[in-house]
Amino acid sequence: MKVFISADIEGTAGIADWDEALKERPDYQEFRELMTAEVAAACEGAKAAGAKEILIKDAHQTGRNLIVSKLPDHASIVRGWSGHPHVMMFGLDKSFDAALFTGYHAKAGVEANPLAHTMNDRISRLIINGEVASEFTVNAYTAALLGVPPVFLSGDRGICDDARALVPEIGTVAVSEGFGRAALSMSPARAIDRIREGVEKALSRDLTACRLDLPRHFDVEIEFNNPTDAYRASWYPGAEHPRERTLRFVSDDYFEVLRALRFLTV
Repeated sequence: MKVFISADIEGTAGIADWDEALKERPDYQEFRELMTAEVAAACEGAKAAGAKEILIKDAHQTGRNLIVSKLPDHASIVRGWSGHPHVMMFGLDKSFDAALFTGYHAKAGVEANPLAHTMNDRISRLIINGEVASEFTVNAYTAALLGVPPVFLSGDRGICDDARALVPEIGTVAVSEGFGRAALSMSPARAIDRIREGVEKALSRDLTACRLDLPRHFDVEIEFNNPTDAYRASWYPGAEHPRERTLRFVSDDYFEVLRALRFLTV
């Protein structure tokens, strides 16, 4: 079995403030270690379920957060950003049997996580086919494009609920829940155990139950906080600018959607 892990940090157990998520901030080191511990637990669960190959994409901010010396020897890692439109899923291809997501967080505009956002803090909402989308939505569709089922996610309760709405059979571990600027979290030790167990369980069943069908058509709207960001990005080929803060992109090809998001959201 060949497994891909996309690892973020804002859905790590205990996290509640941007000082804990950004490399240059004072509290970052502790949560970098906890992010690494959760990913290592996912690797252990995958190995227990029979995974022979594991590829991790460090998918937060710089792409250089995970402490590589603390990762298990049966895993490989992609660090940094290639510029490829797969972004947080870079390295995934059709040879993989399953995709896992750790440390994922709620979408922009909800209070399920004090660090809720979608892609960056300049975007107020990302809407795909009329539904407000999260980073998981984008990345789960990327997995679907390649025929890889998204089978497990850990993060805050909001993103776990959203993941099950999109992929009803996905295994989830909700490690925290947001209340305004506060977060209620299980202990990191418990989260690590639950992730290890959850991944093993998710990979020990019929993975095809988590296959996600791609929509045949994509109507994407990006709502920016600032109209100047929308104007600057509106020159991308095929982009429409229907309202001051909003861009629209329409395509039947999801890779073209990913290519557009790659350039419209930078």
